[in-house]
Formats: sequence, C-alpha cells, structure tokens
Amino acid sequence: MDAQMKRGLLETCVLATLRRGESYGYQIIKDLSDCIQISESTLYPILKRLESVGCLYVKDVPHNGRLRRFYGLTVLGEKRLDELFDQWSEVIRVYEFIKKEALQ
Repeated sequence: MDAQMKRGLLETCVLATLRRGESYGYQIIKDLSDCIQISESTLYPILKRLESVGCLYVKDVPHNGRLRRFYGLTVLGEKRLDELFDQWSEVIRVYEFIKKEALQ
C-alpha cells in the first residue's frame, strides 16, 4: 500500500480503535494487526499528532513499577472520527470509479 494512503488510513484506524476505550501503544498495535501492520515508530508520531490537535488525551498510569501511557478520544477526536465516517461514501465512490476505469 502507498505510504501516503496508509498514513491517512492509520490515523482513522487509531481513532476507531480508541473509540472502544482508552488504550496504550502496544495494545493499539496489537488491535490493529488484524487489518493493517503498524510499527511503534509509525504509531507514536500519529498519537502525538492526534494529541497535539486535540483529538486525544493522554494519561500516565502506574503499571509494574513504571508508568504506562494511555490514550483516549476527546470530544474533538469523536467528532473527527464521525467526519471521517461521513466522508467514507466519497472514498468508496472514488474506489469504484478507479476500479471500473482500470478494468475497461
């Protein structure tokens, strides 16, 4: 998959995963592994970017003598995910157009 296309999809996948509830990096990677491969070096910049624009909140929770960073959706993150769902029908139309044109 093209890196730029994958980047946009990964952000949406991360938001969708966090809609189920708070999670931490390793668990997010594990949750996404069924549909798309993502490394820590790819995930953490996405999480940082989503946090910086207000889509995520972060909290540190003690775990086995160290802190584990949990991420969760803010109201803005929920809204962003809903906007992406609203746009999905357009993505499907573009995909169908490309597929139809390529097979002619």
